[in-house]
Amino acid sequence: MRTAALVAVTGSLLLTAAATAPAQPGAAPRPSAAERLAAGTAEAARQSAAAGIRFGPCPERYHLEPPVECGTVSVPVDYARPGGRRLPLTVSRARASGADAGGKPVRRQGALVFQTGTPGSSGLYFPMAAGLGSWQRVHSAYDLVGYTPRGVGADGGLSCQDPADAPTAAPQRPDAVFKAGARARATAYAAGCLRSAGTGLKQFSTETGARDLDVLRAALGERRLTFMGVSYGGYVGAVHASLFPGHVRRMVFDSAPDPAPGRVGYPDSLRQSAAFERRWHDFLDWVARHDEAYGLGTTAEAVQHRYDGVREELAKKPAEGTVGPAQLQAAFAKTVFYDDYWPIRATALAAWAHGEREFLIQQAAPVPEAAAERENAAAVTAAVRCQDSAWPRDWATWDRDATRLARTAPFAAWAHTWAHLPCASWPVTARRPVDVGAAGAAQALDSARGTLPPTLILAAEQDAVAPLAGARELRRRLAGSVLVTERDAGMTGLGGGPNDCVNRHLDDYLVAGRLPAADTSCAPHPEPRPLATGGRAHFDVRRGE
Repeated sequence: MRTAALVAVTGSLLLTAAATAPAQPGAAPRPSAAERLAAGTAEAARQSAAAGIRFGPCPERYHLEPPVECGTVSVPVDYARPGGRRLPLTVSRARASGADAGGKPVRRQGALVFQTGTPGSSGLYFPMAAGLGSWQRVHSAYDLVGYTPRGVGADGGLSCQDPADAPTAAPQRPDAVFKAGARARATAYAAGCLRSAGTGLKQFSTETGARDLDVLRAALGERRLTFMGVSYGGYVGAVHASLFPGHVRRMVFDSAPDPAPGRVGYPDSLRQSAAFERRWHDFLDWVARHDEAYGLGTTAEAVQHRYDGVREELAKKPAEGTVGPAQLQAAFAKTVFYDDYWPIRATALAAWAHGEREFLIQQAAPVPEAAAERENAAAVTAAVRCQDSAWPRDWATWDRDATRLARTAPFAAWAHTWAHLPCASWPVTARRPVDVGAAGAAQALDSARGTLPPTLILAAEQDAVAPLAGARELRRRLAGSVLVTERDAGMTGLGGGPNDCVNRHLDDYLVAGRLPAADTSCAPHPEPRPLATGGRAHFDVRRGE
């Protein structure tokens, strides 16, 4: 009865009073923190369902043209106080086409909400997939919907430091002086996040993001959510599915990370560094196999030597004052995520080796106009990751583990350490990760509890960003889920990509509700082809990324 009473409370004043009034003799027990959050989320969802979203032309800064349209939904900063301060989330949409490839009418099935990338990445551009052939079947039945997570974007975006770009070092064997400087910068960054967000900083987490997602569901007029999350977005979906299983219609987890609470955060970053090294060597091997095109050597070691030479040059003198070793690292790290970057990065490396450097600079140089956006994404990512789980507070642990990893995984070991080091001095107490799929994780609301319907998990066998073991753990935790694995491939984000087999499973599930009878796999998509021919031929630096 206590739960039912909480659900019935709709006024923020009453919710606040319930949370703060002293207990009276014989009175009902004071609601727990979890119950206050559940009631606050239900209230915020009710308000958003009543208000809906007014869609119209997208702001010019997003460069989203019709038929994509945009609107806004507001979410509480603190779900325990739904009547308090709110944050805007920008939402984008491309309405369902309503017809298949042959022009035959197709029944609309509602909105497909999409989230991708890191906690600080925007999904606003997902509706542009409406123009891609691989999404036509899904788009015929669904509005394609993207959104900005809390803290992302120009409206109320989080920033923790001056976003100005500068060439930066990235030594694979940092000395004590460099380490001390990196620690000082990480501590200053964490303090800057607190100055920027104030008490609101503690409201950044995957759990809070999952609540935002449920409010968005309600604002779209959807009784149950159809959702697709890629990489970290898949983790948000898994947490939502655990908190609100009764609010889920269909859900796709594409390249999702390991959800086991004991492996979220620091342990995952260590495993990811090792996985990055394996995938980096896949790229080096591919370049070596195409030595006739690139002239960088016939072995992975030879190609690595060429890359190391460029890094050393940039450490001595950044290219055009903007591209240092860290910028080079960031550009070539994309080869670990997506193998369609392999030809263009290899071409840039070969062009540099043969004296034409502009092409690599074009790919690695930061765009000044995007500096604020990059810092915003980094700040939100830090805020969520550092609060999702407890990270080591002592530098000795970080130093020991990174030094050990760098012996066998030098490509990313220290880069990942510097990226996550603000968590060592994070000024807000970390949360405990949601126990995905565990009994009792669902909120104390009858409509939210329910039973999670069958879900689809997509994973690549050699994915470095979200190693396959994580997908298998998610499969184990979510009853009724089915895992589709792309063999001998490592691209992050399979759905709508180059593998027709994977796309058939995705379409069948989203459009027809059909899943394979058991876990299954697909043959790999074709390897990319080299862009250039003749390793010592002239490279046209006018070709862009």
